[in-house]
Amino acid sequence: MKPLRRFFDHIHPWFSPGKPLQRFYPLYEAVDTFFYSPGEVTRGASHVRDAMDLKRMMILVVVALAPCVAMAFYNTGLQANQAIATGVGAAMSDWQTTALESCGLAHDPTNLMSNVVLGGLYFLPVYFVCMAVGGAWEVLFGIVRGHEVNEGFLVTGLLFPLTLPPTIPLWQVAIGISFGVVLGKEVFGGTGKNFLNPALTARAFLYFAYPADISGNTVWTAADGFSGATPLGALATAPVETGMSAIGESWWQCFIGSIQGSMGETSTLACLIGAAVLIATGIGCWRIMAGVTLGGLGLSALFWAVGSDTNPMFAMSPAWHLVVGGFAFGTVFMATDPVSAAMTDTGKWIYGVLIGAMTILIRAINPAFPEGIMLAILFGNVTAPLIDHFVIQANIKRRTLRYGS
Repeated sequence: MKPLRRFFDHIHPWFSPGKPLQRFYPLYEAVDTFFYSPGEVTRGASHVRDAMDLKRMMILVVVALAPCVAMAFYNTGLQANQAIATGVGAAMSDWQTTALESCGLAHDPTNLMSNVVLGGLYFLPVYFVCMAVGGAWEVLFGIVRGHEVNEGFLVTGLLFPLTLPPTIPLWQVAIGISFGVVLGKEVFGGTGKNFLNPALTARAFLYFAYPADISGNTVWTAADGFSGATPLGALATAPVETGMSAIGESWWQCFIGSIQGSMGETSTLACLIGAAVLIATGIGCWRIMAGVTLGGLGLSALFWAVGSDTNPMFAMSPAWHLVVGGFAFGTVFMATDPVSAAMTDTGKWIYGVLIGAMTILIRAINPAFPEGIMLAILFGNVTAPLIDHFVIQANIKRRTLRYGS
């Protein structure tokens, strides 16, 4: 790596103040610090030094997301191959099918490589468009403001594609990530100053702006002429007397993730592996994850016990709520965003329970929005500062009464 280091050192003066490329220093600095630690570090004994800087934190989050990415590849291809193999869906006459055949693979759901390659041919274009457009906005704002380009976008640029269906038009991906980066983060000052999760902001924008392409029964499988509902969507629109049989999948299938849904959100198992990585490294807050789980279990148990003669969502037991939709993905990777979540320990519990309870409330009470975790987390983001305020004020009041004269 020494030649690369010498190359960066050689071109560094071109980006110095007064030089022709000074406005592009944030771009140079972003590439330099991606490969190496900053050259200016604090070495004084009076300062606390920690090996966990922003770059390492973001890299570890990407590592934690790796199981979900793997499932995005596999399950996207599996669902498409199953639809095509059964004759219900037709193979899409586009470059994805041509590329699959050029690899000597057929639409065979029993072939692991066929599923992975086909899934990758749908996930990777979405990911590349997201990174290119969102990264361009990050660099543009960095150049205009003269500040560094943070590695935080590496996580946003990976989270957002995982929450999308495989058939999403690429131009909508570009618009969505632009909305999330610009209006969800940069207008508030950039990384560390946004009060909303940028990836969820982008997803919410697409959900309400282009509902036909991000919800319904025709967007989850990359095969023409195939209609397949997600478990939540199937139950929400089923007659009450049908009960849980409307889902058509077993609990274990939902836990593993071999079901209809967003490309990277279907596998609770993959999310649990990611949660273990985040908690072990101290990046993800276990209090928030536990709070979301407890809030979801509590309210879903109440609805399940009460039951309903008109609402089929009341028939879903607490164990089922944990493995369908994006509950696990949102709990592990979205709700724990350290910037937009609550900061105090007590506040994290309240914040988590609020999100979990609201998720079940939206799912059960409003069948038009069977997937409630997205809206619940955004609501939690908005209320997080207020939660922390009251927690701090309560702590101040207790200390005043304890030590006041």
